[in-house]
Amino acid sequence: MLSGVLTLIDADGRMHEIPTWAGYAEADALTAATGWKLRSAGLCKDDVCVPLFGRNVTSPADPGLIDLDAWAAALGLLVAHDADHDISSLMPSAGWHRMAAMSGKAPALDLADVDGNPLSFGDLSGSKRVLVTWASWCGCRHELGGWQALQDELADAGVKLFSVALDADPEDARPWIEAASPSYPVAIDSAHVTAERFGITNVPSVVWVDEDDNIVKPPTIAPGDNQFAEFTQIDAEQHHDLLRAWVRDGVLPECTSAEAPERTDDELLALAHRRIAGHHQRAGRTDAARRQLAVALDLAPWDWTVRRGGIAMTGGDPFLGEEFTSFWEKWDASGRPGYTPTT
Repeated sequence: MLSGVLTLIDADGRMHEIPTWAGYAEADALTAATGWKLRSAGLCKDDVCVPLFGRNVTSPADPGLIDLDAWAAALGLLVAHDADHDISSLMPSAGWHRMAAMSGKAPALDLADVDGNPLSFGDLSGSKRVLVTWASWCGCRHELGGWQALQDELADAGVKLFSVALDADPEDARPWIEAASPSYPVAIDSAHVTAERFGITNVPSVVWVDEDDNIVKPPTIAPGDNQFAEFTQIDAEQHHDLLRAWVRDGVLPECTSAEAPERTDDELLALAHRRIAGHHQRAGRTDAARRQLAVALDLAPWDWTVRRGGIAMTGGDPFLGEEFTSFWEKWDASGRPGYTPTT
């Protein structure tokens, strides 16, 4: 007998409605949503099976019902809950990310443009790629033209730019995309999948990926031009000169040998709560969104994609508002944590 419906946000940021009974998720619905099916070998998806090693993930009373927390833990997933609204959000754990990072390969990134048309970072595989992240709540919204100039300059060398706006609503990014009218693809990532998979905590962050899909330069702050150099304290031309040397001559800067900082489980869980906040805000539940953002900020106080993006999401001023300026002062006084320079 159905006792409720859980809104599940999966690891790709997609929404599913899962029937529940006494707090357990209906197994078939969970399989349909995520692809993971409980078998004798463990939890299996396509040709991959994760053994349970005696772990029980079902209800003691009914094997057709799944304990979501136990199921997620077996798969290396974290779960954020909003019990008041029956919403849960899945997020890969820090351990899962460490395993994935061992390959050195760029993770899959399948998004959509501002009109909902699919865009895939993988479609540019075989070329040197530059992943550029920005947001309407950042001054970097004015820099799409700067990236266009760089794309035009280096087009003959075969480099491909792929831009991602980390905005809660595609319409927030639309004016800046239409004003710049870039020739390179611009995707919207309201679930911040890009931030999670590539370890991005602030924008504008840039990642370099080579022809064989290897990440050769982890996320670093790299503005498209020098409009805001006084604020960022970064000269955009430093990054652009390094990019030119890599694209044209195959020369990588020394800083590429540094590994991207690892997120903790708490910091990743913060992104899951941020996804729930975004769902609330799109449904018009601003107070519920703020409560979820408060949880996220307790878990990841220096993540700008949560902090500044959350201010914009709930109608605040992410540029000159008191909440942002107070945060900026504390962040600046603390040595700008997470603000990885280009070199």
